Amino acid sequence: MEELLSMGFSEDLASQALAATASSSTTSANPSVEAAADWILTHTSQSSHSPHSPPTLSSQSNLRRFILSKPAQPLKPYPSKRLKPSPSSLSPLSERMRPSTVDLIVGQDHLLSPSSLLRGVAGGPLPSLLLWGPPGSGKTSLARAIAASLSSHRFLPLSAVTATVVDLRRSIDEARRSRSQIRTVLFVDEIHRFSKTQQDALLPAIEDGSIIFLGATTENPSFHLTNPLLSRLRVLALRPLEPHHVRSLLLRAIDDVDHGLLLSTNGASVTIDDEALEFLSLHCDGDARVALNSLEASAVLAVNRSSGIGEGTVIITTADAKEAMQCKHLAYDRDGDEHYNLISALHKSMRGSDADAAIYWLTRMLEGGEQPLYIARRLVRFASEDVGLADTAALGHAVACYQACHFIGMPECDVCLAQCVAYLALAPKSVAVYKALNAAKRAVKESVGGNEGVPLHLRNAPTKLMKQMGYGDGYLYPPDHPQLCKGQSYLPDSLKGRKFLQWPPLDVEQL
Repeated sequence: MEELLSMGFSEDLASQALAATASSSTTSANPSVEAAADWILTHTSQSSHSPHSPPTLSSQSNLRRFILSKPAQPLKPYPSKRLKPSPSSLSPLSERMRPSTVDLIVGQDHLLSPSSLLRGVAGGPLPSLLLWGPPGSGKTSLARAIAASLSSHRFLPLSAVTATVVDLRRSIDEARRSRSQIRTVLFVDEIHRFSKTQQDALLPAIEDGSIIFLGATTENPSFHLTNPLLSRLRVLALRPLEPHHVRSLLLRAIDDVDHGLLLSTNGASVTIDDEALEFLSLHCDGDARVALNSLEASAVLAVNRSSGIGEGTVIITTADAKEAMQCKHLAYDRDGDEHYNLISALHKSMRGSDADAAIYWLTRMLEGGEQPLYIARRLVRFASEDVGLADTAALGHAVACYQACHFIGMPECDVCLAQCVAYLALAPKSVAVYKALNAAKRAVKESVGGNEGVPLHLRNAPTKLMKQMGYGDGYLYPPDHPQLCKGQSYLPDSLKGRKFLQWPPLDVEQL
């Protein structure tokens, strides 16, 4: 009974089938599920059949004919020239609007000029490439479009998030078997997520030309890819899209009847006013995916808001766009490349005494979600490295800022950080201590034959034996001998007279 119910039959029909097949069964008191299901199929499809008579068994039961009437067809290989399935209204707008050719790519003019490498791939062999750029800059779309422009090539995509070494080797083996008939373009998205072992698995296939490798990453390849793999790839850096590029993508999505907003709004005609279009173009931070998906959400909101008002074209307003986006999208990753770019910009702005720029970069980091204590630690370092002896109060100010951030946290500590940043930016600068430290490090590392021992007159002599060995002999206590001790040496003999700290400076410009 349970198996018949799980197959979707009603309880009454299942009971009748079990009763009918049990009364006709001669071999067992319990009828088989196949016989009961066969009875149901027979009596529901043939109205002339008696409802209580058992089915006439044939060489193949009705249930088996029902299941096997259409044998499973093997999956056809994905066409090499068609790189994506037909757009579906279930797919996000950003996925449906992926450009299918290089000519439809928007932005990245530095990579797509008429004489560029990517424009000439159709006429010759394509080298293995690594596409490095921020999210939504078109890395995957560009890789697919490049593969589509190649004749006699098939596109094989993998994601480093889910692929394993076994998947890689299987794909490479398949590429080698079919190499005489068709070349394989192996695309690995998020390549920076591969381990060293997984990256090493690609090396032989790229080296012997079994595959044409295309990789995409949002992270700095210098830090996340192995040197052997980098040496086999040409790195192409993609840039965030400009607002006018994003604007053209949004207008294309609105005008595209087959793949655009009409699928998202169930056929409702939608347009957008200039102010809303400008808002989406400026607040996506150069990310086409964010812009297109925000446009799709804005369109749905506008259609729902206009339902019941009457027929006609629905207009997406700025209010719809703001509601869909919620807040400006900021390209920032606390563990990624942009993290180091912004802290570098903050440090250099303070070093250059530009308080306005320093506060701006500080705000960018805080709004992106950076931990305030990380910034405060960098300010403590800056106070000694770049301000140093020119303003000795700077270090105490920076330490107090760190303690304030630790006590109250965000969002209240943002003004503490801004105050400290402004103070350090406006303070006089001196790198004398920083240079002296580096010079002393070089002296220690470059000493020939090892570093000398501490001179005897500088050694402490807490025991009688040490005094007998000459520890502390000849040392002049400065408070007792203020004049005589001026000529006392405190460096090893090989470094006597060596100057590490240049202080006070000869003039103000050397601060």
